[in-house]
Amino acid sequence: MFRLDPKPATPDRVATPAAAPQQPAGLSVAAREVIARPAEPTYSAAVISGLVQMAEAVLLAGLGLSIHALYVAGDERPFYLFVTLATVAVANIMQHGARTHRIAAYRTLARQLLRVLAAWSLTFTLLAVGLVLFKSADLVSRVWLVSWYAAGALLLVAFRLVLRSLIRHWTRDGRLKLRTVVVGGGPDARMLIEAIRNTAENDINLLGLFDDRLDERSPAEVAGLKKLGRVSELAEFARRTRVDLVIVSMPVSAEARVLDMLKQLWVLPVDIRLSAHMSKLRFTRRAYSHVGSVPVFDVLDRPITDWNLVFKWVFDKAVAILALGLLWPVMLATALAIKLDSKGPVLFRQKRQGFNNEIIEVFKFRSMYADQQDLTASRLVTKGDPRVTRVGRFIRSTSIDELPQLFNVLRGDLSIVGPRPHALEAKAANQLYYEAVEGYFARHRVKPGITGWAQIHGWRGETDTVDKILNRVHADLHYIENWSLLLDVYIILMTPISLLVRRENAF
Repeated sequence: MFRLDPKPATPDRVATPAAAPQQPAGLSVAAREVIARPAEPTYSAAVISGLVQMAEAVLLAGLGLSIHALYVAGDERPFYLFVTLATVAVANIMQHGARTHRIAAYRTLARQLLRVLAAWSLTFTLLAVGLVLFKSADLVSRVWLVSWYAAGALLLVAFRLVLRSLIRHWTRDGRLKLRTVVVGGGPDARMLIEAIRNTAENDINLLGLFDDRLDERSPAEVAGLKKLGRVSELAEFARRTRVDLVIVSMPVSAEARVLDMLKQLWVLPVDIRLSAHMSKLRFTRRAYSHVGSVPVFDVLDRPITDWNLVFKWVFDKAVAILALGLLWPVMLATALAIKLDSKGPVLFRQKRQGFNNEIIEVFKFRSMYADQQDLTASRLVTKGDPRVTRVGRFIRSTSIDELPQLFNVLRGDLSIVGPRPHALEAKAANQLYYEAVEGYFARHRVKPGITGWAQIHGWRGETDTVDKILNRVHADLHYIENWSLLLDVYIILMTPISLLVRRENAF
C-alpha cells in the first residue's frame, strides 16, 4: 500500500550536502546499552519449517519403503515407490492445510499432535479411495497399508515431540525472536507494545522506541520500553547491532508522516511493517500480515532472506571454489608479475563499506607503486595516472586485480554478485558518494559483490561526475529489487564479455 519508490538514483534526485544522510554525533545512553548486549544468532522460521517438512517426508517415505522391503514380496516395487512418494506429497499438503508447519504450531502439544494425526489419517483415507476408484486395490498389500499408517502415526508423534522440545529450547534461548524496534510513541505505541507482548512474546524481542517528537506525546518510556533516539539515528543503531524488524506505529491516515518515516527507513536491510491496529479502515484479510495478533501492512521486505539467503550462500561458496580452481594459474602469474615489476607486497588491502554499512577489508592485487597507494581512495585513479604501475594498468583494465576477492567470498565478506563495495572516502565530483546520491546507503541492504549489474552495463571505473555514480547506484538498486539466482548466473556469464567490450572506464 505505502510502497516507497526504491529508485532514488536518477538525475533529478541529486541530493545537496545538506540533504545527505545524517550521521548522528552520538547515540543515546539507552541505545548504547542495547547495543552493548550480545545479539544471539537467530534461526529463520521459514528455513526451519522447510527442513522439518523435508525431514518428515524422508522419514515417512523411508518407513513406507522399509515396510515394503520387509513384508511385501513380488515385483511391484515401481508401483509401491510411486504410491509411497505420492502419499508423502499428499500428506505434506494436508499438514499445510492443517497449519501444522508453523513455529507457533511446533510449540503446542495436544493441538499439534491432533492436527498431525488428523492430516495423516485423511491422507490414508484419500489413498484408499484413490486405490478403489482406479481399481488398483488388489495391487497393494493391506498389511503394508495398515502397517505404514500405524507406524507412520507413531513416527509422527515421536518426531513432533522431539521437534517441540527443540523449538521450546530455541525459544527460551531467544533464537527464534525477531529483534524489533518500534517507530512512534504515545498511546498508539503503548497499545501496540502491549498487544505484541500479549500475543507474540515468543517471536518478538522489543529493543526500544525511536520517535522524532520531544514533547509529552512521546515520553522517554512507553509501556516499559525505552525511547532510544530519533528516527534519523535508527540507521546508525541498526549498523551497530542487528535489527530484524521495524514496526511503524502511527495511523495510516497520517500519510505525510508515514511517508517521511519510510523515506528515512527504506535504506535499512530490515523488514518494515506499518501497524494497522489503530486504523479505522478495514481491508480484506489478504491485505494484512500479522505480528502475533497485531495486523500490519507489509511495507518493505529485506531483499534476500530465508531460503534465498541459503541458496545464495551455497552459490557463492561453490562459484568461489570453482573459480579459484580454474584461475589459480592466472593469479599466480599475476602475483609473480607484480613482484618483478615493482617493490612491495603482492596484495593490497583496503577498508570498504559492506553489508549494512559495516566496514570490511577487501583484498586486491596491488596495482600502484607501494609508496603511492591510496588506502581511502580519496583521490580518483585517472587515465595515465602515474601512481599505477605497468602491470597495474593491465590488471585494472581487465579486472584481474579483483580476483583475490574470491577469498573475501570464502570469508563471508562479499558475494560473487552484488553492488561493488566502495572505499570509505570515494568521491564523485568532489562529493562523497552518500552526499551526491539520495538513498545511496540502500545499496548496502545486501552483501556487496565482486561483479554486479552495474559492472556488466559499463558503470565501473572512474566516477569523476555525479551522473556516473548515479547510474551505478541506480543499477545496484535494480539488481537488489530484482534479485534471483538466475540473475546472478546471467551476470557471471556476462562479466567476461563486458570486460572485453567495455574497458574504456577502467584505468
